[in-house]
Amino acid sequence: MNFEVLKSGSTIGRRQVLGVALYDDFTAEDLAPLPSSIAVLVSMHIPRENFKAKKGRTLVVPLADGDAMCVVLAGLGSRDETRPDDYRLAAYHIVRTAAERGASSVSMAIPRASERLISRAIGEAAALARYRFKKYQSPDDDDRFAEPESAAVLDGERESLEEGFAIGSCQCYARDLANEPGNVINPEILEKIARDLAAEYGFKIDVADHERLSRDGMNALLAVGKGSAVPPRLIHLEYAPESPVASVALVGKGITFDSGGLDIKPADSMLTMKGDKTGACVAMGALKAAAELRLPVRVHAVIGAAENMPGGGAYRPDDVIKAYNGKTIEVNNTDAEGRLTLADALAYACEQAPDFVIDIATLTGACAVALGDNTAGLFTNDDGFADDFMNAAWASGERFWKLPMDDENLRKKIKSPIADLINSAGRYGGAITAAMFLENFVEKGRPWIHLDIAATDFVKEPYSYYIKGATAYGTRAIAAYLVSLAGKSGAATG
Repeated sequence: MNFEVLKSGSTIGRRQVLGVALYDDFTAEDLAPLPSSIAVLVSMHIPRENFKAKKGRTLVVPLADGDAMCVVLAGLGSRDETRPDDYRLAAYHIVRTAAERGASSVSMAIPRASERLISRAIGEAAALARYRFKKYQSPDDDDRFAEPESAAVLDGERESLEEGFAIGSCQCYARDLANEPGNVINPEILEKIARDLAAEYGFKIDVADHERLSRDGMNALLAVGKGSAVPPRLIHLEYAPESPVASVALVGKGITFDSGGLDIKPADSMLTMKGDKTGACVAMGALKAAAELRLPVRVHAVIGAAENMPGGGAYRPDDVIKAYNGKTIEVNNTDAEGRLTLADALAYACEQAPDFVIDIATLTGACAVALGDNTAGLFTNDDGFADDFMNAAWASGERFWKLPMDDENLRKKIKSPIADLINSAGRYGGAITAAMFLENFVEKGRPWIHLDIAATDFVKEPYSYYIKGATAYGTRAIAAYLVSLAGKSGAATG
């Protein structure tokens, strides 16, 4: 998308869709960015429609003459309580309205657009508003949807608008991957996609196939993939800029379809399990964002890719597996497979000697029970690292909540009577015990965060700036954290 920055005092006319974001105490003066004749018309519609500019509310005023199709008023709510995400949502509604009407251009007046975080949020919204996944649907002659090609933003900050659009576009890339069904993306195809990404951006890539996984002792990842006709892979992508100021390893769960294995899921629970690879998709999307923004941060994306199926070679309850780092695991639930793939991937990622490790996974239903479907879980061995990440995530609009890792009674539950660990400690505290299990595969002293996005990775009904389908939740937060690392160094981005 091409961004134009309009100077303060300009009007936002000469575009097909005109958008104004308003606080709930707005006055007629707040419509001044509109051409005067249009502002009068809009002022007449506001009381007729009883528009109050509450957060998330919109009013669309059709226009009969001139080039403009309509005006979109987007509510921000109370000016004293707004967050960056509120401006993101308002911009989304404006650009989405333009897209749904087939408009190629949009112009926006959004308060505080001169601030870096607000402009970045507007840029992200512009990318999210253009997103659809219609690949497998026949064309609809009545469908007017088109991606707007240009956006003018009053008082916007161009670099931040473009940064935000790049981050939002990378999230949409990850959503596309996550939305693909299991018959389209399996571990072999995910490897091909990773190779294509590496070729496009010049990433280093290293892939461990079945033979190498066996030779190197990555038996936890191997076990999960044993029931599938398509063998698992460990995929390692690396963005290596000159003179990096820090290095981060992103470890993504890449279960391309999860049947539950021999502990098979009920039929309804298998729906959306194409999205069990979302952690891997997010890792790839965030890596792409680092390259797009030319961040001076070395980023590794390590993906344990497997298909958890109940074939004749499938791993069994009561199996004992020796993982890559030498720890042994008793299997008591083959549907707790994600932590096994992550175990080997985490141990491998730590060998790359990153300054920070972030793993992201659709890991536990228990996290959904604890936090609902709009907040993801965060677990860590380093509170300072977690605080920095949480600050970046807050600005990105993605919600995370830190859950405790200090309950020694819970920790005892991951101990096995016949092995070092057991792969599932039961229902109560399940998100925490899963994180405690993973911590065993993180090198001691290595700052680590585990993000459990099991509740937030898929939207069943549209809400906020998400349509039905995969969200690739965490892409913006991780990208924002990588940007913050670059900012701490004093380095410029973009």
